[in-house]
Amino acid sequence: MNLTLNDIYLISPELSLAGLATILLLLDLVVTRKGLLAALAVFGLSVPLGFSIALWMGLDGTWVQPENTGMFRDTLSVDKFGIFFKFLILGATSLVLLASNEYVRKFPRFQTEYYALLLYSATGMMLLAVTIEMITIYVALELTALPIAALAAFLRDGRSSEAGLKFLILSAISSALLLYGMVLVYGFTGSTYLRDVAEQIGVLAQNVGEPMGGYVVLMGIILLIAGFGFKITAVPFQMWAPDVYEGSPTPVTAFLSVASKAAGFAVILRIFYVGFPIESLAVEWGAIFAVIAALSMSIGNLVAIAQSNIKRLLAYSTIAHAGYLMVGLAAVAASGVVDKGILGPAGTLFYLGGYAVTNLAAFFAVIAISYKIGSDRIEDFSGMGRRAPYLGAALAFSLVSLIGIPPTVGFIVKVYIFGAAVNSGLEWLAVVGVINSVVSAYYYVRVIKIIYMSDPKTTESITVGIPVRLAVFVTSIAILVFGVFPAPLLELARTAADSLGS
Repeated sequence: MNLTLNDIYLISPELSLAGLATILLLLDLVVTRKGLLAALAVFGLSVPLGFSIALWMGLDGTWVQPENTGMFRDTLSVDKFGIFFKFLILGATSLVLLASNEYVRKFPRFQTEYYALLLYSATGMMLLAVTIEMITIYVALELTALPIAALAAFLRDGRSSEAGLKFLILSAISSALLLYGMVLVYGFTGSTYLRDVAEQIGVLAQNVGEPMGGYVVLMGIILLIAGFGFKITAVPFQMWAPDVYEGSPTPVTAFLSVASKAAGFAVILRIFYVGFPIESLAVEWGAIFAVIAALSMSIGNLVAIAQSNIKRLLAYSTIAHAGYLMVGLAAVAASGVVDKGILGPAGTLFYLGGYAVTNLAAFFAVIAISYKIGSDRIEDFSGMGRRAPYLGAALAFSLVSLIGIPPTVGFIVKVYIFGAAVNSGLEWLAVVGVINSVVSAYYYVRVIKIIYMSDPKTTESITVGIPVRLAVFVTSIAILVFGVFPAPLLELARTAADSLGS
């Protein structure tokens, strides 16, 4: 089968993003002013964004309608669910590039390589959101992970090298678990295509009196959960996160905590919502997700209390939020029906959107402050409310949102995700989530207290450039706007969820 123009149109966002990364590397050979390449990296993202918008409009019938009848018919699903994640990943990538404006001075010889690797990794994440075939999922996953392993080691000191090596090795182990799970599913169903897998399991579940139609398939599902659990930093697969987050360049940590997690949840929803029939999975993997969610929330929040490094604290915070997000996955399974309202994937998508702007705001403020003071220790952030009023306020506001206090978006998304758990009969999980939100207030408020109530170690003010200030401003405003007017984000999430599995 030949590649047609329509096929190219279907993957135009990914092609243009990979092309942008390649162009940056080629221009680096002849352009001496690296600031121009940084600007090109940011503004060049408008091309894949434009293609993504065109695909969304085409699905609405107001633009050229994408027809997935060619080479990628059984491999990619061009739907609003995948495009939602393309918007999310492109937005996070552009903001991380802006926030990296001053930080990249730490590795002046490799600035362009840094931008290109971020873009290549984002390309893999966008592919993950639309793939419906297991081998393609694995290839996209490796395209996502390998650039991040290189980026984690970019500072070229002991901690950074350890972070890169640890991420590479543990990522390889998780990929092996993932592959083994795929092999078991393929061996039992005879297909790597998710829709064919769903059909076969539906038949087997009716004819065989075993979970999911067979214990082999159940073991495959467990291995898939283990493999993806690493990608989303869920307990007990989170052991890599604190060291990698601490040792990596802080913009890479921000990118990893948001874009990578979004891609991970996109592919998990795609596999478990499309590949395995809802009616057959309510007891099997729904219970697994509920237990992992409770463990992730509890362990992430409890261990975060003891942290003295702001990046390690935020690492354990992301582990806890992976648990909150998995509450939505557990609610999908526990409902036992194909519900595409807030009980279904829409709740998880809504939470991901709110979490993305909140966590990025926190990390961007940390990037700016830690770069100026040369430290990531929480005690060194003392008096930042006076030394850097703008950054201190942004960091404090983002931490309030991470707790889940109104009028921030963090409050609204937690209300919806816990409401989904209650309506799905998982009241105990909602209670665990609420208790953990109260526990998390301890260590978040401790940071806010240090920012505003501790004496600064010096009276020298901290100033940052316009790109960093812009990134902090956009994310901070989004926290407030979506906290007061959540309807646009919620409607976008519902529209995207409606297309999942259709």
